[in-house]
Amino acid sequence: MIKEWIVGVAIAVLVFLAVLGYNVLPLFFLAAISVALWYMLDRRGAVSVAPREAMVKHQVSFDQIGGQEHAKRELMEALDFLKYRDRIRSLGIRPLKGILLTGPPGTGKTLMAKAAATYTDSVFLSAAGSEFVEMYVGVGAQRVRELFRRARALAKKEGKDSAIIFIDEIDVLGARRGQHSHQEYDQTLNQLLTEMDGMSTTQTPMVLVMAATNRPDMLDAALLRPGRFDRQIKVDLPDKEGRLHILRIQTQGKPLAADVDLEHIAGETYGFSGAQLESLVNEAAIMALRQNKQEITQEMFRDAVDKVLMGEKTGRKPTPEELQRVAVHELGHAIVSELMRPGTVSHITIAPRGNALGFVRQIPESDRYLYTKEQLEQQINVALAGCLAEELHYGNRSTGAQNDFMQASSLARTMVRCGLSRIGIVDEENLPETVLDTEVRHILSEQEKVTRALLAPYKEDIAAFASHVVEEESVDGDAFRRWLEGVHARKAQPEANAACAAALAPDGGRMVPGTEGLQAGA
Repeated sequence: MIKEWIVGVAIAVLVFLAVLGYNVLPLFFLAAISVALWYMLDRRGAVSVAPREAMVKHQVSFDQIGGQEHAKRELMEALDFLKYRDRIRSLGIRPLKGILLTGPPGTGKTLMAKAAATYTDSVFLSAAGSEFVEMYVGVGAQRVRELFRRARALAKKEGKDSAIIFIDEIDVLGARRGQHSHQEYDQTLNQLLTEMDGMSTTQTPMVLVMAATNRPDMLDAALLRPGRFDRQIKVDLPDKEGRLHILRIQTQGKPLAADVDLEHIAGETYGFSGAQLESLVNEAAIMALRQNKQEITQEMFRDAVDKVLMGEKTGRKPTPEELQRVAVHELGHAIVSELMRPGTVSHITIAPRGNALGFVRQIPESDRYLYTKEQLEQQINVALAGCLAEELHYGNRSTGAQNDFMQASSLARTMVRCGLSRIGIVDEENLPETVLDTEVRHILSEQEKVTRALLAPYKEDIAAFASHVVEEESVDGDAFRRWLEGVHARKAQPEANAACAAALAPDGGRMVPGTEGLQAGA
C-alpha cells in the first residue's frame, strides 16, 4: 500500500512540474535508475530486512499428527508453561524461551510447531535459517530483530498475549561460531541469542522460539544452554503403532478396497518417516488413478512401498539370461531369509527400480533396536545368499552382488566393534585396521560356509522356480512360501518312506551284528 502511494505521489509531482514548464526528463531518468537499483538490491536481499516469514492461517492440532505420542506429550507439557502462565507465575517458575525439535527429516517437526501455536492460541510465524544469512554485513542481525518485532506486533494486533517463532534448519543460522570466513554468521547468531535472552524486550506479549534441525551436534553451545533452548525434544521415526496411526490418518477420505490391511502395511514399512508414509498413500492413490480403478487395493500399496523404497521402474530391459540370473540371485536371498526367520519374505521382484535389477522385501519380525550376535550373523547369511545361489546354479558369480557384499561387510564390522567377534571387546579408536580387516574376512568366510550349506539342498529347485519368477516378474511372499513348503514336503517324502520301511523290518529295522555281509549278498 505504501509503495503504491509513493509511486502515485511521484507521478503527480512530475505531471505538476511538467505543466509548470519544467524539464522533467532528467528527473524521470533519475527515478527510473533508482527504481531499477532498488529492485536489484531487493532481489539480492539487501533492502528487505525481514525474512520471508509465513504466518500460518490453517489450524493444525496435535490430533492430526500421528506416530509421535511421546514427543507430543513432552511438547505439550513444555507448552503448558506458556498456556497456563498465571499459575506458573504464582509458583515462581521461569518461563521457557525456546524449544528445539531434533530428529530425522520427514518426522513432523514443522507440523508439531504449527500444532503448538494452535494449542497455545498463539501467533505463528515461520522462517528458514538460510533466510537470515546474506553476504551484506549486518543484514542477518537486522532480520532477526525485525522478525521478533513483527511477532510482537502481530500478537498485539490480533489481541493475543503470545507468539511462536519457528525457525526451520536452524543449524544454518546457529552453527558454532568461529567456523566461517567472515563474522556475518556470528553477528546473526549473537543477535538471536540477545533476543532470546530478552535483554531488550518485554514479557508481553511473550515470544517463544521453536526450532528444528536434524544436526543438533552442529549447534553453538551458547544456543543450547538453559535460558535459551530450555527443552530439546526428540522427534524420531515412528514405531509400528505410530506408522499404523499415520496410515489411518492419511487414508481418511480415500476409497480403500476390502482387502487393504493397514496393519500389514505398517509392519512392512519399518524405518519409514511420516513424510514417506504420506508419499506411500499418495502413490497408491495415483496407481488407482492410472489403472482407472475406483478403489485402492492392497497390491497398489505393495507396489507403492517398492516405489518409495527403490524409486520408479526404469526403462532398462535386461536380456532373458540376465533376468534368469537375477531371479536365481533373489531366490537365494528369499530362501535363506525364510529359513532363518520364517514368514519374513514379503515380496520378490525382478522389475528394475532405481539402481537395482531386482530385490527381496522382507517384513521385520518386530521393530528392533538391539541385535544379538546370532541375529547379525543371520543378516550376513541373507546378504551373501544371492551370490552363492548364482554360484550353485551357474558355477560363477556376477557383479550384481556388490551392494550385498557392502552390507555384509558393514554388519561384520559392527560385530567386531561391538565385541561380538573372536577378539572380544575392543577399543574402536585404537583398533588397528589390519586386525579389523582380518576379523571381518574371517566372519564373512565362516558365514559363507553356513550359507552355502543352507542353499545346497535347493540347487535343483531354484532353477525351476526362477523361471516362474521371470514369467510373473513379481511373486508375493505367500506364493513363495507355498512353493518352499512344497519343496520341503517332496524332500521329506523319501525320508518318510525309508523310516516306514525300517519300522516294518524285523527287529525294528535294527541290523543284527555279523549279518551285514549276508544281507548284502542277498
